[in-house]
Amino acid sequence: MVGKQPCAVLGAGTMGGGIAQFLAAAGCEVFLYDLGEELLSRGMESIRARLGRRVEKGKLTPEAQEEILARIRPVTDLRDLASACWVIEAVVERLDVKKELFAKVEERVDAEAVLATNTSSLSVTSVAANLRRPERLLGLHFFNPAPVMPLVEVVLGARTDLQVAETAAEWICSLGKDPVLVKDTPGFLVNRVARHFHSEAYRIVGEGLADKEQVDRILRGAGYKMGPFELQDLIGVDINYAASVSVYEGFFHDPRFRPHPDQRLLVESGDLGRKTGRGHYAYDG
Repeated sequence: MVGKQPCAVLGAGTMGGGIAQFLAAAGCEVFLYDLGEELLSRGMESIRARLGRRVEKGKLTPEAQEEILARIRPVTDLRDLASACWVIEAVVERLDVKKELFAKVEERVDAEAVLATNTSSLSVTSVAANLRRPERLLGLHFFNPAPVMPLVEVVLGARTDLQVAETAAEWICSLGKDPVLVKDTPGFLVNRVARHFHSEAYRIVGEGLADKEQVDRILRGAGYKMGPFELQDLIGVDINYAASVSVYEGFFHDPRFRPHPDQRLLVESGDLGRKTGRGHYAYDG
């Protein structure tokens, strides 16, 4: 089952919208599901805006932009997903929400449809625990911005069928991404390594060794496209913090993965990065 079969994306936020945009640009027909018309409208406007910037830069024609948008069908009824061969969930990082949503989806899609969670740090095994057929659920962890970042972690839960995972990796590769098979361990590969990229940056600033701008500039000078504080503002300070907490708890509070209090304070203050206009830095518009 490799090719441009109908797909469904659950959640029209930053990640869900980005994944839907990528799939549509790759030629897939996409059902974009969310709870209400307003959420879907905002999601579609974000997709249109991203594509519009590519048109302005001469990287995409206006005709191609409209073709991509035409492949995305916003829906608020899970019954509309019946023809989807691939269902990718990208809703809030809460295990209870994901489990409840997949239980409903399983009743409404074809028995051969592959179910995937885009979780960045929750247990794929736990997400699939209450399904009648947990062997068809796996993790497909895209990175932000999903239309641009090539890597996708293909995560095998404890009961994921290996053939399902290998087929998913082949499918993702056929659409132009770079898949890597990983085991269901806290943070998988990338987020586990990235915890220290972020936590040590907080500690350096907290110890007064450098300020945030210096840390970001030095790491850009070392070859990174973005420093840790710039990156957190892009992906969302709350999203990054949730991943940090999840990995810390997943390793039974191993001190190596302890989140920094300053990150929690940013989340509690609502300074979540670009999406709120303020995070580690202030953003105008």
